[in-house]
Amino acid sequence: MKTNIIKSLIFCGLFILSAGAFAQAPPPPPGEHGSGTNESGGGAPIGSGIAILLSLGAAYGGKKMYNVWNNKEEPDSKLP
Repeated sequence: MKTNIIKSLIFCGLFILSAGAFAQAPPPPPGEHGSGTNESGGGAPIGSGIAILLSLGAAYGGKKMYNVWNNKEEPDSKLP
């Protein structure tokens, strides 16, 4: 019981201390901001990263299913 109380107090303390990180003001805009045309900055290709992650996840899941299908590996029975 004592360990649960200590863990709860530590969690609450860290949660309260981290609230200050989100309360900061944003930085000022650059000098040419608002000079007629408001251009958005940066062009990060998010779509290709998502496609790579999805394909790697599908390959990993396929490999796990192949192993279970051929009885090379038993499914995780330790999960609750």
